[in-house]
Amino acid sequence: MRHEGPKNIIVIGAGIVGASLAYHLSSKGAQVTVVEAGGIASGVTGTSFAWINTAYSGPDPIAALRGAAIAAYRRLETQVPGLEVRWTGALSYGTDEGRAPSSSSMLLDSAQIARLEPHLKKPPPQAVYEAGHGALDAVAATHALLAAAASHGATLRTHTPVLGFTIRDGRVTGVETGSGLLAADVVVLAAGAATASLAEKLNVNLPIHASPAIFMRYKAPPGLVRSIISSHAMEVRQGADGGLLAAEDYLDDTPENQPAAMAQRTAGAIRDELAGADAIEPEQACIGLRPMPADGIPVIGYLPQVDGVYVCAMHPGVVLAAIVGQLVSEEIVDGQPAAALSACRPARFLA
Repeated sequence: MRHEGPKNIIVIGAGIVGASLAYHLSSKGAQVTVVEAGGIASGVTGTSFAWINTAYSGPDPIAALRGAAIAAYRRLETQVPGLEVRWTGALSYGTDEGRAPSSSSMLLDSAQIARLEPHLKKPPPQAVYEAGHGALDAVAATHALLAAAASHGATLRTHTPVLGFTIRDGRVTGVETGSGLLAADVVVLAAGAATASLAEKLNVNLPIHASPAIFMRYKAPPGLVRSIISSHAMEVRQGADGGLLAAEDYLDDTPENQPAAMAQRTAGAIRDELAGADAIEPEQACIGLRPMPADGIPVIGYLPQVDGVYVCAMHPGVVLAAIVGQLVSEEIVDGQPAAALSACRPARFLA
């Protein structure tokens, strides 16, 4: 499907993926309106560990897409005021994920690890270090992208729920919202875990479920962690503001595995691993709902059933937001299909 020239485009979702889409589309001259049911970054973006990495275990159908993620963020840093990635590198050890080291990774011995992370009580004999990895404040990045989109003429409507869509001759013509009807040439569904329910309003079933994960934030002494540490005991990093961030898998809904209990248990593990961590205090613990396609592969592309509806749902959204925003804008505005997105098309579920 080819679309010539600027389009009147509605992006549904003001998380980091929707914000990246808005920026890239508007910078190409499209008239963009971002519609969000809540506030900016009020969904999973606000509860993301936001580790910018390309690691993946096993065969990767989106290797080209994942491999372009870091370079895309480095480009965005030069284009978008206020968007900053902390390129601290990442240290991994003691995990059983089976991830193969990349061509850019280094194997460090215990002495090198101790120099990199001097607060580790017991540096492991060896660890993999990825100097090119980084992390960002996903909420601040979303605000920066939306501000940059606004500078190109994009508009933002928060607290505006989508009630339905208007269709004429098999093509979307508008979005019905709580504030009225918005005309559209193209509608992009980029609402994270809510994308599937939006597709249902178009009588389309997309197998995207909400996958929970636990995000935690602690008050901590400055300089406790220098890089991103991923080990059998903890996954932690320190933000630019000094807050210590941690992530854990969601286990179940029993009381001992609720976010507050997990935060206390994770704090104990951090104290066991890091000298100087005795004073850390839980500041936030919550569940984030990640949009997880049934086969684990992002869902990116036009819906076959309704012309003018483009879907953009994925995990990891923060990692892929920059490159996906770039490639999707080229598809929608320039009509240039991206080979890196070929495995992501929604048609695979709708045959």
